[in-house]
Amino acid sequence: MTSTEAIFIGANRQTHVADIHVGRKTIAFGAGSSIALWNPLDHHHRGVHATLKGHTKEVTCVRFFKDSEYMISGSEDTSLKLWVFDDHSMSLVQSIDHHSDSIVCMGLYGTLACVGDVNGHISVVGLVDGEMRLLHEFQTPVGMLPLSLALQEISRNQYVLAIGGSKFQIHVYAFTLQDGAVKTFELVAALEGHEDWVKALTFKKQADGDYLLASGSQDRYIRLWRLRTNDLIDRSDEDETKLTLLSNKQYKFSIEDTRVAINFEALIMGHDDWISSLQWHETELKLLASSADTAMMIWEPDTSSGIWICASRLGEISSKGASTATGSSGGFWASIWLDDDQGRQHILTNGRTGSWRSWTCDNGDANNWSQNVAITGATKKGTDLSWSTDGEYLLATSLDQTTRLFARWSQDADGTKRDRITWREFARPQIHGYDMICVASLSNTRFISGGDEKILRSFDEPKGVANILHKFCGIDLTSEVTAESASLPALGLSNKATSEDQEQNANERETAETTNISYQILDDLRWPPLEDHLQRHTLWPEIEKLYGHGYEIVSVDTSPDRKMVASSCKSNSQQHSVIRLFDCESWSEMKPNLSLHNLTVTRVKFSPDGQRLLTVSRDRQFGVWKRDPSSNEFTLEFSNEKAHARIIWDCSWSRCGHYFFTASRDKSVKAWLIRDEAGVELVDTVKFPAAVTALDVTGYTLNGSSTELIVVGLETGSLIVYTFRSHKLEHAYTVDARETPGDRISRVCWSTAPTNHREPLLFAATSHDNSVRVYSFHASHAL
Repeated sequence: MTSTEAIFIGANRQTHVADIHVGRKTIAFGAGSSIALWNPLDHHHRGVHATLKGHTKEVTCVRFFKDSEYMISGSEDTSLKLWVFDDHSMSLVQSIDHHSDSIVCMGLYGTLACVGDVNGHISVVGLVDGEMRLLHEFQTPVGMLPLSLALQEISRNQYVLAIGGSKFQIHVYAFTLQDGAVKTFELVAALEGHEDWVKALTFKKQADGDYLLASGSQDRYIRLWRLRTNDLIDRSDEDETKLTLLSNKQYKFSIEDTRVAINFEALIMGHDDWISSLQWHETELKLLASSADTAMMIWEPDTSSGIWICASRLGEISSKGASTATGSSGGFWASIWLDDDQGRQHILTNGRTGSWRSWTCDNGDANNWSQNVAITGATKKGTDLSWSTDGEYLLATSLDQTTRLFARWSQDADGTKRDRITWREFARPQIHGYDMICVASLSNTRFISGGDEKILRSFDEPKGVANILHKFCGIDLTSEVTAESASLPALGLSNKATSEDQEQNANERETAETTNISYQILDDLRWPPLEDHLQRHTLWPEIEKLYGHGYEIVSVDTSPDRKMVASSCKSNSQQHSVIRLFDCESWSEMKPNLSLHNLTVTRVKFSPDGQRLLTVSRDRQFGVWKRDPSSNEFTLEFSNEKAHARIIWDCSWSRCGHYFFTASRDKSVKAWLIRDEAGVELVDTVKFPAAVTALDVTGYTLNGSSTELIVVGLETGSLIVYTFRSHKLEHAYTVDARETPGDRISRVCWSTAPTNHREPLLFAATSHDNSVRVYSFHASHAL
């Protein structure tokens, strides 16, 4: 049996992508095509505990119906889905598809939801007896892309809907709800004042008949509008005999017998970039704003003057040029208030890198906020995994141009063992300008990676990262670590190493000072690194670049003795389908190149003893290469031009090195036996319901009997464990579908830690659903 140890997945960059269920203290957020569930108040810091599968494209909107167990979500796949809490996570209840374009915004009040898509189509949906029903639909004015919606009931069954978007006005609609149907739906006002797109709207009830509407725009301003009904309306502007020198225009209309007036109340200035999201506090007159300037600001009226002031500013100091004006997609997206059972206030938001930030108000001081450990994860497809040689940490690459390091948080800074061991991201060794494709460990302190470029890059662990891994994970320090930290020069792709005894001339002094600060910050940490630390202070210095390939790198592997690297690149000809070998001591290319395949070599894999190299390709054949002990040259030993009927995606060796396994798009896994001079024999084949995209093998001994454990990943996201004994592949365990990724498995990888007497075993999987997942496998229970 398996259990999920950790899920790392980043939040989508959308303004309506996250919401909180107040009663359960659970945040749901769109993560790729999935919806992730996370309890930020969990003192064990488990992180994401479940992902919901159902959408087929990126999730853009997630909202909970207040005081219920239901949640509604929208996606680029044009569908709306209704979810309900069950014992463990949430279950899909209903899906409706009356939208024909990507859903971009959503507003809820009570059991009503208003949903807008990129074509300006707005639908009003009601939750009735656990089912969504379409009550009304209409089209926004021509040329208006809806970006924000806010819905408010101002009198029984009488509603006001505010819509902001690519026209600078806020369009206000009024309607009534009668016998489960929408009546008298009409456009009643167009509020003017903003000078750019309106991206955030939210209502706040002050008293019966008195409401505040906050609007945030790309013009960097927040505007407050006051909505009053009936006797609360100011009628001084109706006196035509009164001289008016300065007037504040009121937008007046009626909903049946209810008179309504809206007027501009206040202008809030202080943000340096686009306003992303606004959220009123549930019980206090406070407005939380997130913006593209990487700031969270709390606005509240001054008690004496009534002027709205910034009570607290959280986040980062914005830098000139790093804004949306230069094409940056940075900043914060969501804004979420959370009050815990002790009455403390918490603020949460997600940022550009997919990570969440969390702050807590300490000691009852409204202006004293401290940042907490939150969750991290990639924002694009996962591509490769590699455990360190001792299995103590996991490296993962992604198309979001990062290489991330995950490890067990097993102890506190003072060495005290934690009650529950959890997994965290402890370093981001590589933040690149190209999408990352592959990675392989060279030692416990060195790895090599390939991006969507023609070169390989190798990296060494800095002292700052080694210290925090020792402090929080109990990983032994090693003398191989030399540099204190690394920095990324402006306009550069190579992380530069620096240390205290580095020569500091006038040109280097600024870099050296930054480096010393980075090392000191990591050394002083009392908690695992926060997102701010991961981005700035946990880079690994680059030590070498390896050239030779003509196209983008696809696969890389290191020999068990860590003296050799094999790699392949994209190709549609035999000339570029060669495997290149590099010496890890001199960092020089070894000749000759290995030429066999006609198309991209999708995977290169050394045998456990390092004497053979296995290569598989899009041309459907494999090659087994033999190493000459005296010259270290590889020659083709065996090949099979028709090993599979479709592309071979992955391969792996048995522990003894006499068997190897191949995984293909033809929905099969095949086991092959090397009979030395007699050639390679196919000994068993297993068919699957979908294309097999990843596999990995480890050895295991149970009750004195040895077996091979094979974890198989499918195009659908399924994970299945097989055993291999006596030339037979036998099914052992299928991971519960609720615990598997929601898209194609890119790579699976057993932990390299000793496994003969260790329970449970660990394996990791990364997927096109953006996630990296770590599983524990209890072999003695499953076999």
